[in-house]
Amino acid sequence: MILPVTLRDLVPGDAPSIQRIYSGKSVAFTTGKPITIEEAAAKISSWGRCAFGITVRSDLIGIVKIHSRTESTGSISYILREDSWGRGYATDAVRQITDFAFNSVGLERLEAKHHPDNPASGRVLVKAGFAPTGRQDDFLTYARQKEA
Repeated sequence: MILPVTLRDLVPGDAPSIQRIYSGKSVAFTTGKPITIEEAAAKISSWGRCAFGITVRSDLIGIVKIHSRTESTGSISYILREDSWGRGYATDAVRQITDFAFNSVGLERLEAKHHPDNPASGRVLVKAGFAPTGRQDDFLTYARQKEA
């Protein structure tokens, strides 16, 4: 049974959870290095309204972000705490942020990318309705159009 995922705004008190998310294998395909509590706090304030916490039973397990590139196109990114992998949480969060981007923000197209050595991230995107589009800067790229 997959527990439901809730997206919520981040608050300064989330810094310890953010630090835990950005550690271990979770950062292997991003910066490759864990962050400090000060860096976690700085991330929260710099992200503003583009980042949401991924929670399960009020436990902050990940982050999903949306960025507007143009008036009609945006990109998404996500990261989950390592002990939350393989349970469908990322797919659920990507589906929710996609719905938000298309229906509340008004975007028509979303893009995403992942490191080729992280095929699980590609499976998340495909399950959430994204299609592979190629390769850019050593990353595999995906996109999804808003349905008519």
